[in-house]
Amino acid sequence: MDSDKIPQDTANIPAAGSATVVKSPPRKRLIGIDAARGFALIGLMAIHMLPNYDEETGEPTLVWQLFSGDSAALFALLAGVGLALSSGGQQLHRGHRLRADRAGLAVRAVMIAVIALVIASVMPQEGPPAYGIMLYYAAFFLLAIPFLHLGPKALFISAAAFGVITPILMQAMIPVLPDWTSYNPTLGHLLSEPASVVSQLLLTGTYPALPYMTFILAGMGLGRLNLRSTQVQGIIAGIGAALAILASVVSSVLLYMAGGYEALLATGLSEAALDEAIVYGPDYLPNTSAWWLAIATPHTNTPLALATSLGMSLLAVGLFQLIAHRAGRWLTPLAAAGTMTLTLYSAHLIALALEIHYSEPVLWFVVHLAAAFGFAWFWNRMVGQGPLEKLVALPVKATQRAVTG
Repeated sequence: MDSDKIPQDTANIPAAGSATVVKSPPRKRLIGIDAARGFALIGLMAIHMLPNYDEETGEPTLVWQLFSGDSAALFALLAGVGLALSSGGQQLHRGHRLRADRAGLAVRAVMIAVIALVIASVMPQEGPPAYGIMLYYAAFFLLAIPFLHLGPKALFISAAAFGVITPILMQAMIPVLPDWTSYNPTLGHLLSEPASVVSQLLLTGTYPALPYMTFILAGMGLGRLNLRSTQVQGIIAGIGAALAILASVVSSVLLYMAGGYEALLATGLSEAALDEAIVYGPDYLPNTSAWWLAIATPHTNTPLALATSLGMSLLAVGLFQLIAHRAGRWLTPLAAAGTMTLTLYSAHLIALALEIHYSEPVLWFVVHLAAAFGFAWFWNRMVGQGPLEKLVALPVKATQRAVTG
């Protein structure tokens, strides 16, 4: 993996106003970023397959505590890093190159959406074994297009704005937004109930795109930094740890010292129901009290929940990059999987659709992991780019070439 060369800045695309092709030297892949992506894949697979709570005590399992919400956030953050790297990294693309990046990203979003809709068509519609994130990814990428030209400061500010404003918007609009059509919308749902699907993708779904732009834009900001610098890596890890701790502490203070818990009880909930909502999250963010915005429960997408997951994601990115700097070879299995998460995640969802894993979740989790990492290791060395990654890249590159003439 350390010797795997890729043109991180789309170097074969001519710059605006240039009559010649400007080439930049190929750079090594960031093995820590790939490994972090592989780690996020493990987290999503664990959440899909392993128990979330102890049946005897009702307490959340270690799997829930470690991965719920944070794995998806890490995936989104790393998607943002990838978008920044593919659009120039520290050397932002301009002119023809930027237009090519934007057009290519739009095509990528469409391709991801097509794959997601195909997978949704084979997933059970009633009580599905997983809620796929890929259709939301298509929305993430479309929303990211206007931000591709920004530098790190503007991207971090934009991420903070999405993290604060969109949860308030989401809570305020719950009464007027249409109900879900399906946990995993299909092409039929998109054609018959487009407003419901769009509102689900943007605000009411499991991975709503508007709040999740917090992670996408923060990741893009990271991708504009020198991620090969150990100083930068340490700062990222430190800020991540501080942010996660601070958000958790602020939530606890607001709920248990500033009167938030009592205010939520006053909405008509019992203590048992409220405690369960604080640990596992309500089905949707209620509009009965602004105090709901003080909880930091995974997938509630409140400002503090977003901040907690963002902090944990930054910590993971910083740590994996630091480990890669010292002992990158040890991360090779994770990094191999991280180079083809689209392929592996899609195969994982299709396998879940068979619904044969419920009786032995631990066994089947191990089977999924072994199959995914075994395939990634073999394919990465024998072929290189993952199958679905290659399928998506072909029209993206063709579009970029067409835009640049």
